[in-house]
Amino acid sequence: MRIATSVVAAAAFAFAGHAAAQAPEMSLTRFECGTSRPAVELNARFSDTYAFPGKKLQLVFSCYLIKHGSDYMVWDTGFGPDAGETAPKQTLPEQLAKLDVKPEQVRFVGVSHYHGDHIGGARFFPSATLLIGKGDWEVLTAAKPQEGANVAPLKHWASGGGKVEPVALDKDVFGDGSVMMIYTPGHTPGHHSLLVKLPRTGAVILTGDAAHFEENYETNGVPSFNFDRAQTLASLDRIKRIAGNGKTTVVIQHDPRDVSKLPVAPESAR
Repeated sequence: MRIATSVVAAAAFAFAGHAAAQAPEMSLTRFECGTSRPAVELNARFSDTYAFPGKKLQLVFSCYLIKHGSDYMVWDTGFGPDAGETAPKQTLPEQLAKLDVKPEQVRFVGVSHYHGDHIGGARFFPSATLLIGKGDWEVLTAAKPQEGANVAPLKHWASGGGKVEPVALDKDVFGDGSVMMIYTPGHTPGHHSLLVKLPRTGAVILTGDAAHFEENYETNGVPSFNFDRAQTLASLDRIKRIAGNGKTTVVIQHDPRDVSKLPVAPESAR
């Protein structure tokens, strides 16, 4: 009986060791993908109820690299190098080089939505599969894209030169639940946020532009440039409910107080 028990225990230990060995190495790295303008009056564009009289905030432009084993995903790409005073001080390839990662190693480029400060650097990854909300993709590829939809940075994919996957709802990017594109429409028709589950840090939600700064997130605020107010409020509620299910770090990508929750390249959260 002891022998049988030992065999079972040894087999269980071996299986557990094998499972652990199969778990992909994961990390999340923040990049600075734009140069901040001076602080802006938040009521001018970022509150449709004018809830922040006199309050100013200098917004930042962040984007991210997710390592999943030998695969890489870039989430949002910030401004491009042709964006004038808001262009990043270093291009995305230059920042990736700090981690010894080359653009051709990036398997997926996921974008939260079609605004220029989130897709400007996509051009550096022509071999990557573009992951974009279906609603946003339909706007970009319409005969007459609506105002605010930036087509040029994604022209490579829109013209059929690259592989694109329009994401209708949620998407399990790597098939193991560790990186999920979360459908959070409202700011744009196909807006998504990103849920990344790290082994040490725990879950991290990158909100895209579901919220632009902490106070709007906390009070369910909506900017004046917005596609659907009701959807935005529902998406904020969804993000908060997901975050409430466990140890979760919510990162509002334009708020300098929030992005500092994650280390900047070459350091990474793991």
